[in-house]
Amino acid sequence: MPWRESSVMEERLRFVARLLEGESMSAVCRSFGISRKTGYKIFGRYKAEGLEALCDRSRRPVRYANQLPDQIERLIVECKRDKPHWGARKIRELLVRKLAGDVRIPANSTVHAVLDRHGLVKRARQRRRNKAAGTPLSQAAQPNDLWCADFKGEFKLGNRRYCYPLTVTDQASRYLLLVEALESTRQDPVIEAFVRLFKERGLPMAIRSDNGVPFASPNGLYNLSKLSVWWLRLGIAIERIRPGQPQQNGRHERMHRTLKQETSRPPGINALQQQDRFDAFVSEFNEERPHEAIDMRVPAEAYAASSRPYDGLPDLDYPFHDTDIMVTACGRICMHRKKINVSTVLAGHRLGIKEVDDGIRLLSFMHYDLGYIDLEQRTLQTIDNPFGSRLSPMC
Repeated sequence: MPWRESSVMEERLRFVARLLEGESMSAVCRSFGISRKTGYKIFGRYKAEGLEALCDRSRRPVRYANQLPDQIERLIVECKRDKPHWGARKIRELLVRKLAGDVRIPANSTVHAVLDRHGLVKRARQRRRNKAAGTPLSQAAQPNDLWCADFKGEFKLGNRRYCYPLTVTDQASRYLLLVEALESTRQDPVIEAFVRLFKERGLPMAIRSDNGVPFASPNGLYNLSKLSVWWLRLGIAIERIRPGQPQQNGRHERMHRTLKQETSRPPGINALQQQDRFDAFVSEFNEERPHEAIDMRVPAEAYAASSRPYDGLPDLDYPFHDTDIMVTACGRICMHRKKINVSTVLAGHRLGIKEVDDGIRLLSFMHYDLGYIDLEQRTLQTIDNPFGSRLSPMC
């Protein structure tokens, strides 16, 4: 029998009670429909901590990475202002002397990141800083200045399988570039769909999306996803609407309403039939349906393919850095036989490395500074999010 969602603790109590009555672990686990590994984990918690261990445990992390007490951060800033020519390593040594044994001293990279956040260190080279999240989104003046991408809400087909329509429009011309019936929102099929689209229509200057998967990743570095990293590598700027504000992509959402009305009520029997309906809708939308916003012309009259061809990923070059390094498939970089976790969304991409202070190295992707590396601690200390509402790959 599966776990009952209504009372998980009750199920755990019954599970432990049967073990205490002498039944074998295999028999009880089989009865509850769980693995022996899970069973031993529950029983081990009970033996170590008693009945309290059977309550649901919070998924909240015990500590948050890169978070310092305010008092420590203020002390770092004060030390730097007293010794303006000292670097992070020497500032940290001051902390060791002042706080001897009282608190855990932050790593050199953490100290450097705090100083950087307060504008107390100089970057190796000045870069155009992106505005903070919430910057007003752009308005496209010409075709291919801005594409809008989204998933229309999933719905069941006649065969009871779900359909996830991936949609892309050109903001300036209202041209409907793509409606693809996908089985999920997984990144690989989405990337394949965009490869076909880029080969046919060329590359836009920017793509706007929401903050959901696969356009962004809640677990990726700075919420980047493999898809958004790939776009940046192609020279496509990324715009993200604010969470919970779909009206910021209002033109696209209005198209979604019409798409749903005309193609999914009732839905197709299978994905092939549904795609056929989508294709017919795209043809009518672009070539027959007039739009008031473009003087009652049809989108096909206002749109032209991009002059930027898709030629695959260009090489990455870091002329202002000391060296570059490849991110492994598991999201790490390896330096001097030490492994440092970065992010799996950057796997297979080269990052630039430059020493900016004694033992402190700046890590960059393209022209974005990702944070500071401390080899002694084997950590990447992130800085303020370099990606605003528009993520531009252009220097």
